[in-house]
Amino acid sequence: MTKYIFVTGGVVSGLGKGITAASLGRLLKNRGLKVAAQKLDPYINVDPGTMSPIQHGEVYVTEDGAETDLDLGHYERFIDEDLNKYSNLTTGKVFSRVLSRERRGEYLGGTVQIIPHVTDEIKHFIYQVGKKTNADVVITEVGGTTGDIESQPFIEAIRQVGREVGSHNALYIHVTLVPYLRASGEHKSKPTQHSVKELQGMGVNPDIIVLRTDEKIEDPSIVRKIANFCNVRPDCVIENTTLPILYEAPLMLEEAHLSDIVCRELQIEAPAPDMTQWREMVDRIRHPQGTVRIAMVGKYMQLHDAYLSVTEALRHAAYALGRSVHIDYVDSETINEGNMAEMLGEADGILVPGGFGERGIEGMIAAARYARETAKPYLGICLGMQVAVIEFARHVVGWADANSHEFNPNGTHSVVDFMPDQNDEIDKGGTLRLGAYPCMVQPGTTLARCYGAEQISERHRHRYEFNNLYRDEIRNAGLTLCGVSPDGRLVEAVELSEQPFFVGVQYHPEFKSRPNKAHPLFRGFIAAALDRAEHKR
Repeated sequence: MTKYIFVTGGVVSGLGKGITAASLGRLLKNRGLKVAAQKLDPYINVDPGTMSPIQHGEVYVTEDGAETDLDLGHYERFIDEDLNKYSNLTTGKVFSRVLSRERRGEYLGGTVQIIPHVTDEIKHFIYQVGKKTNADVVITEVGGTTGDIESQPFIEAIRQVGREVGSHNALYIHVTLVPYLRASGEHKSKPTQHSVKELQGMGVNPDIIVLRTDEKIEDPSIVRKIANFCNVRPDCVIENTTLPILYEAPLMLEEAHLSDIVCRELQIEAPAPDMTQWREMVDRIRHPQGTVRIAMVGKYMQLHDAYLSVTEALRHAAYALGRSVHIDYVDSETINEGNMAEMLGEADGILVPGGFGERGIEGMIAAARYARETAKPYLGICLGMQVAVIEFARHVVGWADANSHEFNPNGTHSVVDFMPDQNDEIDKGGTLRLGAYPCMVQPGTTLARCYGAEQISERHRHRYEFNNLYRDEIRNAGLTLCGVSPDGRLVEAVELSEQPFFVGVQYHPEFKSRPNKAHPLFRGFIAAALDRAEHKR
C-alpha cells in the first residue's frame, strides 16, 4: 500500500518546507523506494502561470506541461523523478473543478460545501499522484503557514487522508521556526509550541517536528521541552540548521536519522540509504578548483528566485567541472550599447533567460550583440534565443526595424511571431506551448557536440517563435538553425557555429538539470566560459 507523508509549516513562511520534503524524498529513494512528490498551494490563482515572477518566483514546467510552483523544481532536482500535472494543486484549481462539476449537475442538486466537496477534490488529487506514478511513498507539502485561513481546507483534507488510510500509512511532519535571541543567547521554543497547538486544534497531530534555525541548538533541554509539550518522541524532534550549500540538507537530515524514523513510523522495511555518490558530489561542491563568472541579464533581478532553475543549472554545470560559479545578476534595463562593454566585460559568459513583455528588451538585445561581437560565450533561453535572433537580424542581416510581434505588433520585420493557433485574443493562462517536445539536432553543430544525440526532448513554455518567413535570409547571413522540430516546421535552436559557444534555444533546458547530472547544454556553456577565462589569464 502507498504510504503518505504530509509536510506542513508553522510560525513564518520561507522555512524551507520544500527542501525538507525534497531531501526526505532523496533519502527514501536511496533506500530503494519509489517516491512521488506534490505541492498543495492555498492561493486562489489556478496556477502560477500568470503571476508575477517578482512576487512568486519562477514558474516550473513539468514534462506533461503543467505550470507549477518553483518547489517542484526542488523535488525534481533532489529526487530526480519527473513530476506531472498531479504534482501541484491550488485553491483555484480545486474551486474551478468543483464549480464545473456543480454546473454539470454532478452533485445531483445537493448543496456544495467545503466539506465534503472541496476536501474530496483535494483528497482525490492526493491519491491520484500515487496511482499515476505507482509510488511507494507520496510526499505532499502543504504551502503557506499553519493558521492561514486559506490553508484550512487542505489541512482538513490531509487529516481525512490519515484517517482513511489508517495507522502507519500516513505521517505528518511539521517544519517550524526556533528563533535565536542574541541578546539573551538562547533559542526560544514557544513559537513552535503555539504552532503545533494550532495544528492540533485542526485535528492533525505531527509525528515529526523539524526545527529550522540559523544557529545550532546547543541546549538539549530545548528539544526535550518541544517533545514534551508537542506530544512527540524525543528522537522525532529534528534540527535543520541553515547550511552554506543547499545540497548538504539530505546529509544533515540523514545524520539526524530522519529516514530511519520515517521508515520506523510507517513500518517500511528498506535498507539504509546509500549516500556515497551524493557525498562525493557535495565534497566537490565544497572544494572547487576555481570560479567562473557569468552575467545573467534579465528584468526580474530583484528576486533571484525568478530565475531559480537557471541559477541552479549553472551551478550544476560548474560542479561537474570542479568549479564554482559567480553570477552577476544584471538588470537589463540598465544596459545599452553605450555601456555594454562596461557592464559585461568582466564576465566569462553571458546568459539571457526566459521572460515575457517589452520591458528591458533593448538591454537584452545589447547583451546578445556584445556577446556576438566579442565572441564571448552566450546562452539564450526562450526569450534569450528570440533576442539573439532580433539582434542578428538588425545588425548582420541589416533590418534595423527587426523585432518580435510581441514588442512591435505593426513592425515590418517581425522575425519572431506568434506560433500557429496563438494570438492576442486567447486567454493568457494555460495557453502557451507547454511541456516536453522533441527536437532534431543538426550534426556538426555546437548543439550536437553538447548533446551527443540526433534527437532530444526538452520542455517548453512560450507563445512566440522564430518566424519561418525569414528563415532563408537569416540562415544565408550566417545564423545556423541547429535544432528544428521533427516535422521541420519549428525552429527550436540557433547558433553561430564559427564561435566557441553562441547558442539560443526556444526551450528551457534548466528544468532537466540535476546537481549530480548537469545538463549537457549548461555544461558546454560553462566549459566554454572557463576556456575563455583561462585565455584571459
